[in-house]
Amino acid sequence: MRGIRSTPARRANREDRGQAAVEYVGILPLLLLVGALVIQLGLAVFAVQQAGTASRAAARMASYDHPDRTFREAGRDAMSDWLADDARFDVEARRDEVTVTATVPIPSVIPGLLDGMEARRSATMPIDDH
Repeated sequence: MRGIRSTPARRANREDRGQAAVEYVGILPLLLLVGALVIQLGLAVFAVQQAGTASRAAARMASYDHPDRTFREAGRDAMSDWLADDARFDVEARRDEVTVTATVPIPSVIPGLLDGMEARRSATMPIDDH
């Protein structure tokens, strides 16, 4: 029996062995960064949505003559608990309407990326005169 000769294709395969692993290790940090940024974007959108929901609930409660709780409590109750603790509510009352602005800090997945950024939404409701 004759020995198996090494063809040029086989030699190329042996020389390329491990190249895929090196390329994967090189691209892995970029993939992780993109994944973290997608999660961060989702958290920012969620914080904006929660601020909008909280401002509407708080404005509705602030518009009542005899509310069963404060507008701040109503706004926090309308939010997810993990965001509600740091939420702030500002009210501006006029003669026939009330506007509540909810401000919610945006959580950061990557430390230092969005430090100090906040989602802010306002809602206006007519004052209930009953």
